Amino acid sequence: MNIKKLAVAGLGAVAALSGLVPTEALAQNEQFIPMLVYRTGPYAPSGIPVANGFRDYYTLVNNRDGGINGVKIAFEECETQYNTKLGVECYEKLKNSGPTGASLVNPYSTGITYQLIPKASVDKVPILSMGYGQTAAADGRVFEWVFNFPTTYWSQASAFVRYVAQQEGGLDKLKGKKIAHVHHNSAYGKEANPTLEALSKKYGFKLTLLAVDHPGQEQKATWLQVRRLRPDWIFMSGWGVMNQVAIKEAAAIQFKMDHFVGNWWSGSDADVVPAASAAAGYKSATFHGAGDQYQIHKEIIKYVYNGNYAKAKENNLGEVLYNRGLVNAMFGVEAIRTAMSKYGNKPMTGEQVRWGLENLNVTDARLAELGMKGFTRPVQVSCADHETGGPIIIQQWNGKEWNMVSDWIPTMRDVVRPMIERTAAEYAKENNIQPRSCT
Repeated sequence: MNIKKLAVAGLGAVAALSGLVPTEALAQNEQFIPMLVYRTGPYAPSGIPVANGFRDYYTLVNNRDGGINGVKIAFEECETQYNTKLGVECYEKLKNSGPTGASLVNPYSTGITYQLIPKASVDKVPILSMGYGQTAAADGRVFEWVFNFPTTYWSQASAFVRYVAQQEGGLDKLKGKKIAHVHHNSAYGKEANPTLEALSKKYGFKLTLLAVDHPGQEQKATWLQVRRLRPDWIFMSGWGVMNQVAIKEAAAIQFKMDHFVGNWWSGSDADVVPAASAAAGYKSATFHGAGDQYQIHKEIIKYVYNGNYAKAKENNLGEVLYNRGLVNAMFGVEAIRTAMSKYGNKPMTGEQVRWGLENLNVTDARLAELGMKGFTRPVQVSCADHETGGPIIIQQWNGKEWNMVSDWIPTMRDVVRPMIERTAAEYAKENNIQPRSCT
């Protein structure tokens, strides 16, 4: 089914009642954004709410605002099943759609992101890998076309270690502690390892890396190792069904759930609900709010679902990963709006949107205007810093809902940024890239 033309008014009502349906659009006055999704396969429990969040935000902007400064958003979903090969095929299929081609691409897979990075500068399509992908892309001098704000896996890992230190009484109390990293055996799952290894040497904690093979439905051996190791803390970089299984296994060996912290892809409703009360106490990192109490949700109910709250909830309104889709879509839309401030209110090219991403400044005041006051943190991107090194906050599942149980935790920029710059420099050398001057 061809669903590219989704920019006209009335999409909200259609989407609310029956999902995505092809419609006619004003082809010469639309901003095309491809959507790489995974609504099927073992990662569908995570992929569906993310895709719904994107879809509903774009629909909200069209129905409430008439588009971005009068330019309607058109989008098309392409099913990747979280498979790198399928993801690249989806990108190739959609990159030239719309009057100006794809505005930007959100791969929603570290593996797909890695494959698209060399294509971005050739195709002139910027990559927004929000909080995932290749961490070294935070150095905008080398990775001109890749953006991973508001924070990265390395920064998140450093903030997790800082959080553990807070709970243990200080960074000096980490010496001798045992921390296990249970991670998806993929490029994504391994991303945090360099930071954890560097910090284990710096602070003296004993780190154990435990890889879980795709898709993660069988983890008995991993959790037998955990039971023998008896770590003080567990950090998890999981995705999809892996998270559900890990939480159930941790409960089965009676691991202390309040010492089990997932990364921001291991802290969704789909991860904890299957374990029922056994998941109570489990924690995860995040960089935005949970629940549907924010103004943005009220506006989505009104403009996308015609006041039908029950239908909105069926489409994951307020769930953690739905909310992440909203935040991600908002950043992309605001980057396009930023580009229009320089190039005019018309469909932007990928090159123009790249400029918008690099000059993005989402303030507290702007978040309030968008109905996202208190929902996420301000972001200001620059030429050299495509990450911004934003802090994380820890949420905890109480058996029914997520609650924030920490203040915003700063990342260890003094440790992470030099690692990023070294790795980016190595990438530049290997790929014959002359880093830009951002002075």
